[in-house]
Amino acid sequence: MRPLSTDAPKRYSKRNDLATIRTLLPYLWPKGSANMRSRVVIALVLLVAAKGVNVVTPILFKFAVDALDGKGQAIFVVPIALLAGYGLARVLSIAFGELRDAVFAKVAQRAIREAGLRTFRHLHKLALRFHLDRQTGGLSRAVERGTKGIDFLLNFMLFNVIPTFLEILLVCGVMWGLFNFWFALVTFVTVGFYIFWTVAVTDWRLKFRRRMNSMDSEANTKAIDSLLNYETVKYFGNEEHESRRFDDALRSYEEAAVKSKVSLSMLNIGQAVVISIGLTAVMIMAGFGVKSGVMTLGDFVLVNSYLIQLFLPLNFLGFVYREIKQSLADMEDMFSLLRVEREIDDKPDAPALQISGGAISFEHVDFDYTEARNILKDVSFTVPAGKTVAIVGPSGAGKSTISRLLYRFYDVTKGRITIDGQDIREISQDSLRAAIGIVPQDTVLFNDTIYYNIAYGRPGANPSEIEEAARMASVHSFITEMPDGYNTRVGERGLKLSGGEKQRVAIARTILKGPQILLFDEATSALDTHTEREIQEAMVAVAAGRTTLVIAHRLSTIIGADEILVLDHGSITERGTHSGLLAVGGAYAHMWERQQEAARAQQALDQNSDSQDAGEEAADAAE
Repeated sequence: MRPLSTDAPKRYSKRNDLATIRTLLPYLWPKGSANMRSRVVIALVLLVAAKGVNVVTPILFKFAVDALDGKGQAIFVVPIALLAGYGLARVLSIAFGELRDAVFAKVAQRAIREAGLRTFRHLHKLALRFHLDRQTGGLSRAVERGTKGIDFLLNFMLFNVIPTFLEILLVCGVMWGLFNFWFALVTFVTVGFYIFWTVAVTDWRLKFRRRMNSMDSEANTKAIDSLLNYETVKYFGNEEHESRRFDDALRSYEEAAVKSKVSLSMLNIGQAVVISIGLTAVMIMAGFGVKSGVMTLGDFVLVNSYLIQLFLPLNFLGFVYREIKQSLADMEDMFSLLRVEREIDDKPDAPALQISGGAISFEHVDFDYTEARNILKDVSFTVPAGKTVAIVGPSGAGKSTISRLLYRFYDVTKGRITIDGQDIREISQDSLRAAIGIVPQDTVLFNDTIYYNIAYGRPGANPSEIEEAARMASVHSFITEMPDGYNTRVGERGLKLSGGEKQRVAIARTILKGPQILLFDEATSALDTHTEREIQEAMVAVAAGRTTLVIAHRLSTIIGADEILVLDHGSITERGTHSGLLAVGGAYAHMWERQQEAARAQQALDQNSDSQDAGEEAADAAE
């Protein structure tokens, strides 16, 4: 699926408003929820009652005016009663409307919540391929605007537009019954032309709104992407470059916003002209009726009251129609996410993984990201229960792909992967991932406390369990030395912690999870030698008695592995123990020698640096 960004106009053109509304209806009439359904029925009854009273109210006012225009015998009785009834009717009209909103509020908010939650859950169930292609800013805006669109659609379309059309029909019927066909016809034609003008101009204006939304998403995506990569921006001094990219999107948004505002003024002027012509025509007809004695002064007031009462809500029709169209488009964007198929899905009634030891087996596995990009070729190996197998090889050899396949972020193209003899495609993904713990190379922490990030391994764990996990990961003493201890916030993606500190937190999180299978995906490759040794000690302690797969860059970290696999261009080229592979003198031995030379050179450099520092200190002491 393409990222949600500048292709908005294409999506709009293919949008089916009725299909979008049908998608929403089950949220408004939820199965098995008598409470929600009864609220919908009561709200509709209150809606009809409010509109009924609204139509009767001007008639009471007409009778009061006619009474005041009479000979005066009943002036202190009838008009007061009618005016009191008029006041009561207006109160009831408002009260019924407010009660309707109060009763329906829970239905609307529940629908928004359920739709948003369903979309959020679905996004987490989509394959890694979708999330690697996504643009986070545009995606978050799609969900945000979609939920807001549901709110607007329910509040305005259900309780504003539809009731207004109902009221138009009632008013036209009353005017036909009380006066004649022409009053109803002029009113209906005026309202109809008003609606036609509003819909036509608003549809024309939508392209500006679409452009605004597209540029809004693009600007937001660029801003988030730039801020998430703050350090990279600083490394290359590209602040101005990022500002220009952001400003380009904002400039396009500005241009579309100006056009939208100018076209809105055209819409409003046209609406005012239509209203004025229709209102003037009907009032002239009523004036001639009063003059000829066919109509009373109260009838004249009634006609005016009805038209004003109709046109007041219609004044907002352009805004409401545009926003309804926009809400439908935003909802379609969100609901379209629900239609993205899950590339990786459980089979119906897939059983849970039954762990008896945690033995992993790759059997003749092939994997292609695309047809033109073959990653793994006939890879076969076994990690016996409780043993440690390491995979090494150059960048791009396919090492990290193995970890993604084991987690079933992707399915193999050929062959199969089993755990204790069970094909991982046949079992539930939840049980599979519950059995595996990972410490990745790039540890990303949530922008929360250290406590929360460790507890993420097993939400609901008590403080003593979290502290024990931290001790096993050799991070407890570091945490307690911080002013806020476990309540220290780690910042966006854990940027307030060093690489080694983040890795320790990640190890503690995995320890707390308590998996039978461990996966270390180049967990120390980005660390300095001293920190690497400390992390390695923690990893060895954690791996004791567990099935462990280590994907390594630094060979010094996997000397004690039960078996080492050398992966190159997607195929296993060598396998054996550390000493056995060195004796063969192949690719592994050459990699080992190169890393040892680099280590010796770094050690000599460090010693030289230490000697210089010692000499400078001695010179300073002599002075």
